[in-house]
Amino acid sequence: MKSKKPYFIAEISANHNGSLTNAKKLINDAKKYGADYVKLQTYTPHTMTLKSRKNDFMIKQGLWKNQSLWDLYHNAQTPFEWQEKLFKYAKKINIKCFSTPFDETAVDLLEKLNCPIYKIASFEMNHIPLIERVAKTKKPMIISTGMANINEIDLAYKTALKFGAKEITLLYCVSNYPAANKDFNLNRISFLKKRYRCRVGFSDHSIDNSIAKAAVIAGAELFEKHIALKGVIGPDYNFSLKGPEIKQYANDLKNTFSLLGEEKFNRNSPENFFRNYRRSIYTTKKITKGEKFNKNNISIVRPGFGLSPKYFKKILNKKSPFSLGQFEKLPNKLIGKLKLI
Repeated sequence: MKSKKPYFIAEISANHNGSLTNAKKLINDAKKYGADYVKLQTYTPHTMTLKSRKNDFMIKQGLWKNQSLWDLYHNAQTPFEWQEKLFKYAKKINIKCFSTPFDETAVDLLEKLNCPIYKIASFEMNHIPLIERVAKTKKPMIISTGMANINEIDLAYKTALKFGAKEITLLYCVSNYPAANKDFNLNRISFLKKRYRCRVGFSDHSIDNSIAKAAVIAGAELFEKHIALKGVIGPDYNFSLKGPEIKQYANDLKNTFSLLGEEKFNRNSPENFFRNYRRSIYTTKKITKGEKFNKNNISIVRPGFGLSPKYFKKILNKKSPFSLGQFEKLPNKLIGKLKLI
């Protein structure tokens, strides 16, 4: 994962709506519309929560208000028995597939499927045993930082390193669904890069591509965004990309990244052409050999084919080594002849 471009991970999450066919269609859309990776989630409701409707287990606000945690995860799961089929389908259509495990049993399953990368969800950042288990695979890890404070990010990052992770990417994330523009502070991307000296990406729950484009400029190198099938209303539908929107998102990332260019300060060829129409030194009158240059017979004007204006004061009162016609550029060979440097 060398950052010669921003990487785009299409997250299918629960937008399959309990249909294996829909899950495959989502993987196909990820490939069709230009995502670099497609990502699953690997859990069962039993490994996520308890089957209870007591107050603690009810969602009080947001997109899933009034649902119990059990009902949400029961309806949203990508069943374990689908996982191998989906990995194989992704391989068949030639798109890289990986997953977010939510407990150690999910990692055990994904290891059997040769999952190449692991994502730690924002809600699992405090699940230190899970981070230890994933780190021991020594595979690249992506850790989302939504809701986390610095101490929690420190602990997760250090734990991953301690238990064997060789490549860690942190994702700046706002865990609000959908996230409003006012929720974001993209300066945190550079903050995370400086503090942890690792790749930093952006987990995007907004409904505005301008946030992702700004994140590219802020230094994000990897982007995760939910995708859905148009008209198939799943749990994450409201903040997911549908159909051609996926392609637009991929293009927005690519085109914004292209604006950054190289780190070297070079000018492109169109600008080099227009350099000719900057200023340089030209004669305003005929000048004979031996005549002194002065403000009455030379001037700094456009175009820029003559001697640079930085030599104007140095050349004043020096004798011309040859004759020049009116409106003629002062040649660069005067630099050597008059020892202007």
